[in-house]
Amino acid sequence: MAKKLPPKDVVLVGFGWTASILAKELTDVGLQVLALERGAFRDTIPDFAPTTVQDELRYAVRNGLFEEPHRETLTFRNEASQLALPMRQLGSFRPAAGAGGAGVHWNGQNWRFLPADFLARSHNEQRYGKKFIPEDMTIQDWGVTYEELEPHYDAFERLCGISGKAGNLDGKIQEGGNPFEGPRRRDYPLPPLKRSYSTVLFDKAAKEAGFHPFPAPAANTSEPYKNLYGVQMGQCTFCGFCEWFGCGNYSKSSPQACVFPAILHRDNFELRTQCNVTRVLRDSSGKRATGVTYVDISGEAYEQPADLVILCAFAQHNVHLLLLSAIGKPYDPQRNEGVVGRNYAYQITSSVDVFLDEVLNPFMGAGALGQVVDDFNGDNFDHGPHGFVGGGYIALWNTGGRPILQHHLPDKTPKWGSGFKKALAENYLKSASIATHGAVMSYRGNYIDLDPTYRDVYGNPLIRLTFDFHDNEHNMSKFVTAKAAEIAKAMKPRSMHVKNREGHYSIVPYQTTHNTGGAIMGTDPRTSVVNRYLQSWDVPNLFVMGACAFPQNPGYNPTGTVGALTFWAARAIKEQYLRNPGPLMSA
Repeated sequence: MAKKLPPKDVVLVGFGWTASILAKELTDVGLQVLALERGAFRDTIPDFAPTTVQDELRYAVRNGLFEEPHRETLTFRNEASQLALPMRQLGSFRPAAGAGGAGVHWNGQNWRFLPADFLARSHNEQRYGKKFIPEDMTIQDWGVTYEELEPHYDAFERLCGISGKAGNLDGKIQEGGNPFEGPRRRDYPLPPLKRSYSTVLFDKAAKEAGFHPFPAPAANTSEPYKNLYGVQMGQCTFCGFCEWFGCGNYSKSSPQACVFPAILHRDNFELRTQCNVTRVLRDSSGKRATGVTYVDISGEAYEQPADLVILCAFAQHNVHLLLLSAIGKPYDPQRNEGVVGRNYAYQITSSVDVFLDEVLNPFMGAGALGQVVDDFNGDNFDHGPHGFVGGGYIALWNTGGRPILQHHLPDKTPKWGSGFKKALAENYLKSASIATHGAVMSYRGNYIDLDPTYRDVYGNPLIRLTFDFHDNEHNMSKFVTAKAAEIAKAMKPRSMHVKNREGHYSIVPYQTTHNTGGAIMGTDPRTSVVNRYLQSWDVPNLFVMGACAFPQNPGYNPTGTVGALTFWAARAIKEQYLRNPGPLMSA
């Protein structure tokens, strides 16, 4: 029997970017807010001290900041006819566990999606015709536009202290920025990061190839900065330990660096860690959430009443909670009906390694220190002759050449022994990788549901992921990779190695932690879980945050849009819902 606790105004499930922002915004208006985080508490001091956190074996190899598959995992298959099996160790993606969530271990690549990305179906149908979209592709418009989100993108950039160069100020293209980006009302809060030699070479080669390179927008501060919430951040030191590591310098944007100092001391805020939420509770009508149940680290079960419940966990975990709580109709791919679990998407990546005769010093880097080409992202080019939807960016990232995992070797190098060691010694300082990062569309056969066989430590069914790449994604990725190879050739390397992403999707090798969909947003309850304000169609006092709301996955990293949607939803909650609790849209 779960012990019933005193009620709160708001309960947040998870405590990463979305929950920390909402905690600040909702305590600002006087609400009593509780956050429940399944992992442990951690903060910049003492957990990310530079003397200890720069440990590649502990964090990058042994996954020190991530969830433990023996406690919580999923089952996977490529298609519905296959038997799904549990993911026994982290591979393709690495969900975080602990305060700060994925905001602790990300690299800091912070993007705004393109205006056309939010109109995926209507824009493509208008430009290319309805027959251009494959029959089993289930892409749809978001229900919100770039223009509506622009001020909220700006807010997240000023919270994080993004370093970058605007390419489009109020419709006027700016020299040195991304000429393809949507219009923005003002420049980034900080100038771009200092350049590394490898990015200088990439920039020169990309221009020679006829493309438009620009410095990546980085959540790594190029200068000391005081953010939107009055929190002071330090300047990046280019230590090279960003992805899969916490930052001890207050210079990589994270909930710890940007929000915790403004929220943790408040009397109307409480954080409980190592509390795993297992259900969203509802009243007898089924139309109102009454709170959540959770299990603490000792195994004790609790019922936490709340007037407003907001799911802020990792994308797949939000979907899992909705399915376990029987909120929303589960998706049925056979009938193409239902919504919860629908439109799961991922991203597709490839690379071209280049081997030069010049020393590049790859170990001096920052998470999002890079030069990018956006000519073939989104709908920035004519897709008509190519027959695929979507695109991707091309970039050379100088994130830091950590010795265990980050090395590039020429094709046909031995996997071990003296030949491997010789190639590593000869190429470590003189190699770089040009990456492509591509969109993945949503399809009828890619979805999340509950596994009928396997259960977690609490006795609940695991989520089952059914996913594979389609011809559209393979064709798009090969096209963009070929453009990356043109840049690689223009760098005049002594050799290069093109690595296309081919065959079925595999959950084994790491690719990205950019999982999206399953609780998507929209304007029609028949095809979406939440409305344009991220409010549940079925339970109006339940909101669902994060990338699970994406109807499909554009070619960029998701965090900037997750942040913008959080500020968008926070405003709707404060200015509309709290004044008149109930549905913010009619079904």
